[in-house]
Amino acid sequence: MTAPAKPRRRRTRTWVTVGIALLAILGAAALTALLTSPRSGGLLDGDSTSADGAHALVSLLREQGVQVHLAGTVAEAADAAGPDTLLVVAQTRYLPAADLLARLADVDADLLLIQPSSPTRELLAPGVQRDHRPARTQPNCELRAARQAGTIDLRSATTFRALDDPRDFSSCYGGAVVRYHDGDRVITVVGASEFLQNGALTDAGNAALAMNLAGEQPRLVWYAPQRPEDDGAGSATVFQMIPQRVYWIVGQLIVVVALLALWQGRRLGPLVAERLPVVVRASETVEGRGRLYRSRRARDRAADALRAAARQRLLPRLGLTRTAGPDQILGALAAQTAMPPGHLEHLLYGPVPSGDEDLQALAHALDDIERKVAHP
Repeated sequence: MTAPAKPRRRRTRTWVTVGIALLAILGAAALTALLTSPRSGGLLDGDSTSADGAHALVSLLREQGVQVHLAGTVAEAADAAGPDTLLVVAQTRYLPAADLLARLADVDADLLLIQPSSPTRELLAPGVQRDHRPARTQPNCELRAARQAGTIDLRSATTFRALDDPRDFSSCYGGAVVRYHDGDRVITVVGASEFLQNGALTDAGNAALAMNLAGEQPRLVWYAPQRPEDDGAGSATVFQMIPQRVYWIVGQLIVVVALLALWQGRRLGPLVAERLPVVVRASETVEGRGRLYRSRRARDRAADALRAAARQRLLPRLGLTRTAGPDQILGALAAQTAMPPGHLEHLLYGPVPSGDEDLQALAHALDDIERKVAHP
C-alpha cells in the first residue's frame, strides 16, 4: 500500500518546487522592472527616457542651472509658476479640458505651448491662430533663440499667424515658432514637439532650439500630464488612474508565467543570459555633451562649465572651502603658482572666449594651472 504514495509525494515535491520557483521569478521580475527598466512614460514626460520622452532636455537644463519643476496637475503648475518663470504646457492626450486648464491663462509667468490643440491655443494664446502655410527649415526671423539654432527640419509642424495685431509679434520657420507679448508676459507657441524629444534631441539644431526656448528663465515649470486629472466630478476611471509602469510590469509577469509554463511542458534547452543595459563610458558622455554645446554654439556655457569645474577641483588642493570667494582663490593660487593674479583672474573669471580656438586655449590653460598646483 506504500508504493503508490511515492509517485504522489514526488509529484507534490515537484509542484512545491515549481511554486517556489514561480514566486522567486515573479519577485525578481518585479524588482528588476522597478530598479533597472528604462523609465517609460508618455509624450514629453520629463522623467521618461523613452524616445518620445523629455528626460534628456530636462537633465541638460538642470545642468545649466535652470530650476526645473515637473508638475503633474494644473493646480501644481499654477502654484509653481510665478515671476522669472517659464511655464511649458505640452499637448498630451491627458491635457485637461478648458474649464480646468483656464487656471493657467492668468499665471504670472511666461508661456511656452508645445504643439497645442485649437482649444488649448485659443485659451492660453489667444493672440495667434492656425495658419495653413508649410513650415520652413530656416528661421528667417530676429528671434535670438531661433537664429542661434539655425536650420531645423520642422516641415511637418503646424504653423500659426497673428490673430489681430499682438505686440512684438515674431514668426520663425514659416510660422512653426511664433512669439508675442501679452502685457508683461511673453507667450511662445511651437507647432512641433519632435525636436524636444530624447530620440531627436541630438539632430542638427534641435538641442539648440530646445534649450534656447526652454532655458530663457531661471525657473521652469514643465507641465506635460501623463494621466487624467480628475476635475472633481469623478470623470477619471480607476484604470485611467493606474500608472503606465504598472501595465508594463504586469506584461512582464505574464511573459514570465508563459515561459515557465512552456518550460514545464517541454524542455527547450538551457536558458540564455540576457545582456544588461550597456554602461556608457564617461568619455562618450563628455564628447556627446561637447557636441551638444557645439551644435548650440554655446561657448559661454562651455567656458562657465570649464571654469566652475576647475575651481571646484582646485579648492581642496589649496586648502580652501567651497565658500571661498574669488579673492581668496586668486590669492592662494598666486602664492602657490607664482603666476600674476591678473592673469589668473582672466583665466578663472574672465570674459567669454570669442571662438572655438580661444575656448580650447582656455581649457589647456586651466589644465596647466591644475598641474602646477598638484605638482608645485
